[in-house]
Amino acid sequence: MPAKQPIPQLAIVVPCYNEEAVLPETSARLLGLLSEMIKAGSIRPDSYILFTDDGSADATWSIICRLHAGNPAFQGLRLSRNFGHQHALLAGLHEAVKADAIISIDADLQDDLNAIPQMVARYREGADIVYGVRDNRDTDTRFKRQTALIFYKVLNRMGVESVYNHADYRLMSRRALAALLEFKEANLYLRGMIPMLGFKSTEVYYKRHERFAGESKYNLRKMLSFAWNGVSSLSIRPLRFVTFCGFVIFFLTLAFTIYALAAYFRGKAVPGWASTVIPIYFLGGVQLLCIGLLGEYLGKIFKEVKGRPRFIVAEKTLP
Repeated sequence: MPAKQPIPQLAIVVPCYNEEAVLPETSARLLGLLSEMIKAGSIRPDSYILFTDDGSADATWSIICRLHAGNPAFQGLRLSRNFGHQHALLAGLHEAVKADAIISIDADLQDDLNAIPQMVARYREGADIVYGVRDNRDTDTRFKRQTALIFYKVLNRMGVESVYNHADYRLMSRRALAALLEFKEANLYLRGMIPMLGFKSTEVYYKRHERFAGESKYNLRKMLSFAWNGVSSLSIRPLRFVTFCGFVIFFLTLAFTIYALAAYFRGKAVPGWASTVIPIYFLGGVQLLCIGLLGEYLGKIFKEVKGRPRFIVAEKTLP
């Protein structure tokens, strides 16, 4: 039986965007949990909580600064503008990479904090990545449950490795996180990138709660955009779909041509508007679809080759 990992320094990374309504409660619960784990001897006393402010327009950063002034276990990072959830999370992970174990969790208190001691226990047993996985979706609407199921099925069909019912609630060891930070792409989909690392992983199941306060930042438009980014960033199968469409249309056109010639030589050709216009509309629509799909990938290449920073840190509290 392999020896347990030493007691780790734990960093809890919490991306925040306009979270002034929930942040006082979130910080109190996280600090209480951290204190209990330190007292139990499962993590080191220098463990900490890192809030990453993703360019909030409310008092989020002011609250983070007050928390740090009152207790050095709270640390803060403020980005120069709103870069998006995935980039804010990555910024926090960059800052916390020196810790032994790093847990990422959203600020809305929907993810069960009681899963954190279990994650640390799995880490000490030898797992480099511990995924927090929802054991059900009872708190979601029927529409959201169905769309989530479709989303994961589409990802799997597109060849994107993903963990069903897992979002961004996970633990990573220092070496797993260091390997993740070697990925330099600007189009981030961390849920699909982390399974690519190949380190030993396991899962911890938990029940997801209702949001404590505030409103979800993910509306339907953002969810669809996030889903498309996940597919297009990690899979080229949509491009292969374009090639497949080309072959199908070629053979259909060839068959239609043979049929038309046969009808002409047999004297059964009937001139008509539909037989002319419908194929034109059909081919035009497919061409526009394929050109648009190619454009999406070209746009991603455009973003990547520029090599712009994925986030810019404007300010941070000193530990």
